[in-house]
Amino acid sequence: MVKKLQKGKASATPGVQLSGSVKDSAQQIWQAGLGAFTRAQAEGTKAFEALVKEGTSIQRKTQAAAEEKLSEATNKMSNMATDISSKASGQWDKLENIFEERVAKALNKLGVPSAKDVTALIDRIEELNKTVQKLSAKAPAPKATPAPATAPKAKAVEPKAAAKPAAKKAPAKRAAAPKIPKSVAPAATNTPS
Repeated sequence: MVKKLQKGKASATPGVQLSGSVKDSAQQIWQAGLGAFTRAQAEGTKAFEALVKEGTSIQRKTQAAAEEKLSEATNKMSNMATDISSKASGQWDKLENIFEERVAKALNKLGVPSAKDVTALIDRIEELNKTVQKLSAKAPAPKATPAPATAPKAKAVEPKAAAKPAAKKAPAKRAAAPKIPKSVAPAATNTPS
């Protein structure tokens, strides 16, 4: 372009010609810059919109990938937590059983009855109560003799002589006492009546 201008003005003097060509070249450069700016504005808006669209799609893709990774990590952590929890509860149960066994052994050595011993004793007492009730229902009631209106006066007896015949009386037969295991025996004395 610059050369086209120079051919048309070749008749002028070389100094004037040089300043005119520089002036024309500057003018052309300025106009080219304005044209480029205008084109950049028009295409820049389109390019900017295209870049925004690309950025939005990339952002969506990265968010989806990040959410997927986060979901995977959350699932792995929850599975690990569940595994650890189940292992810990299993260990806790073992520890609890060991503790219960040792306490039971120590209490047994001290003579304290276990829950099974107390339950067995309660069952035995219930059986005995039922037996006693059956026996008391079968036994005839003793006949009551009317007391005389006036009791005859008894002779004065020495206290020692009176005590001897009473001591010689045989006690009434009782039902055989149940055999109580040694581990239950101390508990039977401590039960409230």
